Amino acid sequence: MRLDVGCQLGFDAAWPTPVVLVLSPQTGEGQDVVWEQFTVEPSAAVREFVDKYGNLGQRLVMPKGRSSVSMRATVETADHIDVDTTAPRTPMDEVPDYALEFCLPSRYCQSDMLYSFARGVIGDALPGYPQVEAIRSWIAHEIRYEYNISSPSTSVMETLQSKAGVCRDFAHLGIAMCRAIEIPARMVVGYLHQLVPMDQHAWWEAYVGGRWFTFDATQAAPRGNRVAVAYGRDATDVALVTQYGPLELTDMYVYVNPAVVLS
Repeated sequence: MRLDVGCQLGFDAAWPTPVVLVLSPQTGEGQDVVWEQFTVEPSAAVREFVDKYGNLGQRLVMPKGRSSVSMRATVETADHIDVDTTAPRTPMDEVPDYALEFCLPSRYCQSDMLYSFARGVIGDALPGYPQVEAIRSWIAHEIRYEYNISSPSTSVMETLQSKAGVCRDFAHLGIAMCRAIEIPARMVVGYLHQLVPMDQHAWWEAYVGGRWFTFDATQAAPRGNRVAVAYGRDATDVALVTQYGPLELTDMYVYVNPAVVLS
């Protein structure tokens, strides 16, 4: 499906404040960016760069006072995500060099503290995709989707205590348990068609069978029509806004709609 996606962010700065924004999707596996527009009001100089994970970032200085940033894009997406219940565990000596860090603990994903717990969750599931699916299913059934329980600093250990959170927390927990059993896992943020309520979304990918597969414990069944914006170890690497000074996010609007095709 071809989707029109976008977001508009409003800011209020006490004084000129440097920021890094990661809002723009790129053409990649499962998606093709047909058109994209990034705007800042009032106008400001923007410098684009690509980080170590391949994410497209924009650097600029937000002017003092109120300003807004908008990103609009039309993206061709896959209607379905790939599912392969026979995909085996990828031996560690065959994991690509760049993916090795996705086996390590990170700020929000303390996988080194979850080995015994993760082994209990996967039970006798076959190594590889079935183990990751067992993790996804456990999170879906045991963790409540609930607002105002977690914060931007919540880690997986806190999520396990509260047994509740939002998509960010679900993804972190899936990532940490995968890494605990030596399956590379990374976080993804972006857009999901027909997400309720509509917002930026987070899920994770696990490296099994020699490739990345998508897993999302917030959804009852595998769903396509996703637009990935950023990849990373955890929320540290995929923040939409990173500020270097006092900057208040005053409002945020996100949309995902089927693109209108003109005949």
